[in-house]
Amino acid sequence: MNSVELISSFAEFAREKNIDKPSMIAVLEDVFRTMIRKKFGSDENFNVIINPESGDLEMWRTREIVDDNSEDIWDFDKIPLSEAKLIEPDFEIGEEVAELIKLEDFGRRVVQTARQTLIQKIKDIEKESLYDKYKDLVGELVSSEVYQILGRELILLDSEDNELILPKTEMIPKDRFKKGETIKAIIHKVEMANGTPRIILSRISPVFLERLFEQEIPEIYDGTITIRKIVREPGERAKVAVESYDDRIDPVGACVGMKGSRIHGIVRELQNENIDVINFTDNLELLVARTLSPAKLNSMTIDKERKRISVFLNSDQVSMAIGRGGQNIKLAGKLVGYEIDVFRDVPKDELDEEDVELNEFSDDIDAWILDELHKIGLDTAKQVLALSKEELERRTELEEETIEDILSILRAEFE
Repeated sequence: MNSVELISSFAEFAREKNIDKPSMIAVLEDVFRTMIRKKFGSDENFNVIINPESGDLEMWRTREIVDDNSEDIWDFDKIPLSEAKLIEPDFEIGEEVAELIKLEDFGRRVVQTARQTLIQKIKDIEKESLYDKYKDLVGELVSSEVYQILGRELILLDSEDNELILPKTEMIPKDRFKKGETIKAIIHKVEMANGTPRIILSRISPVFLERLFEQEIPEIYDGTITIRKIVREPGERAKVAVESYDDRIDPVGACVGMKGSRIHGIVRELQNENIDVINFTDNLELLVARTLSPAKLNSMTIDKERKRISVFLNSDQVSMAIGRGGQNIKLAGKLVGYEIDVFRDVPKDELDEEDVELNEFSDDIDAWILDELHKIGLDTAKQVLALSKEELERRTELEEETIEDILSILRAEFE
């Protein structure tokens, strides 16, 4: 293989991989200089000239002529007079000899190795380029096509056929995709694994929901409305706090749209995830009330030191505030940055004189268990006993055995 064939085939391969001309020439020169160092010990006195368009390659070796008896004749940049005269009879001591080194002089085996090295270097540049490109896109929304469905992840292809990875752990639980289907996700993180970039996508990140809002709602995209915070239970429920910089614009109405027209597409993309859009305010009490809406609060106490808020509601509002499996109250707490405890306000005429406050059982029931019951609005023994074991298990984080022990202790009080 001569230099024209080698460089032309390499240049074509580099162009297919979208490698720019300066990078291509740098790689070629680096490989040829490596060949020179292996054969001649140094490349300091070599000039490498490459034209990737024509495939031309020139490698010039420059040496100074010295006397045959000089101690310098073994230096890499010196040549004895007798050897120089074989190149040109008129040469004299002190002159410089510029000698053209041909690719063929390195031998077939070395040239084949160089070709493989060139291809590998281009692949390495391609990987680095891909890593740099996507590293700067972390948090951005992308659309890609499902290429392969594996046990723990989906392999997707972008518009340039680069592989992206969507792990099952970063998918909404209800997500079901087929090969060839186009899906939206955000670039979650980019990492190097054994020299190969792994571009990880996510559909469960709050950032994914934020990007969908930016895409669907012009006022958020242009900055008239800003998203202050997003909390999610992917595929189930999300709360989005928004704020308007224009008093004439209702941020909640602008996000939801006429009859939900704007938010409908986002909900569908998130597999029917319920999205509560909340008008943000710096007034903590008002923000808590808005976050727990439509449940109506009677009152609340705020403990800023312990970062806890106790809210008091009528009996018929408690389950609405707590939500299925405690989901609503949990997300509300994350949004406002406080732990929210729910308490039931019982009118005096409905008080059961025989009922017992749960705190009275602190000697028999651990405090963290009592806290768990308080969180779902249960303040007295009879309120707990009014619920089945299955209902308590569903609405709290307590295990079945713990619930059985609690019920046994409370029943004993009334027996």
